[in-house]
Amino acid sequence: MINHKHKSGFVNIIGFPNVGKSTLINSLVGENISIITNKPQTTRHRILGIIDQYDYQIIFSDTPGIMIKPIYSMQKIMMQYVKKSFEDADIVLFTTEIGKFYLLNKYLSFLSFLKEQKIPILILINKIDKIGVVYSENMLYDTINYWNNFFPNSEILPISALKNINQDLLLNKILDLLSKGPPYYPKGILSDRSERFFVNEIIREKIFLMYKKEIPYSVEISTEKFKNGKNSIHIDSSIYVERDSQKGILIGKKGNSINKLGYFSIKGIENFFSKKVWLRLNVKICKNWRSNYKKLQNFGY
Repeated sequence: MINHKHKSGFVNIIGFPNVGKSTLINSLVGENISIITNKPQTTRHRILGIIDQYDYQIIFSDTPGIMIKPIYSMQKIMMQYVKKSFEDADIVLFTTEIGKFYLLNKYLSFLSFLKEQKIPILILINKIDKIGVVYSENMLYDTINYWNNFFPNSEILPISALKNINQDLLLNKILDLLSKGPPYYPKGILSDRSERFFVNEIIREKIFLMYKKEIPYSVEISTEKFKNGKNSIHIDSSIYVERDSQKGILIGKKGNSINKLGYFSIKGIENFFSKKVWLRLNVKICKNWRSNYKKLQNFGY
């Protein structure tokens, strides 16, 4: 039966690094489809997360954090994802956080570009759960006024993606802005990404959490085998680094680091798929992959 009152649309989440965009999409969708760490530029791809109800379908899109001057070819592609997210957007959720006053001047060029878009923009001030712990209520009012001066025609909504504060209010505002239309994806689909993609991202998340300095930014994951059985999944994945020294750090003394990485990766994958996981990790060298467009294409960029 066709629901003529059904609403649908693309809601794209953009914003600065480390303001909680991935936490927000995970909270809205109700699944950990986007990895989260405390390091900037954790998100490298544009990831869709879909909310389905009888009378609406909202397709959320998580994007990499905005960079001022991308250095590597990979970073330039990441910023292309951000720019392209405006092409199909019905609504943009511009995400910042309480107290980040200096960001307007730092990202003025991009924000001016955003201001010129003919798309409804909701300004989300995230991390208001820090009020009373790190910030005062006056800081929230100052932050609202700060962004209201720059985006006078956009609505501003304080939220906490971590604590789900004002999440229902945000959904209602999104639904008010969406137009009637059929679903873009079959009902029940969580994301447009493959199972292998989520395996790669979970392993990469554990690397970001375990390793320091340049290692997390120099690795890419490729899953060559994903055999999904009735009760278990058998996976072979390769971790690519750019230098011999990075390979040694990843593996660690007597393989201690790679074994620990495998343990935490298995736990994360098992939680995601709710099945027993058998995982084999290999570490390989792919020199300068972040600056080579052909290699980036092979990695799915």
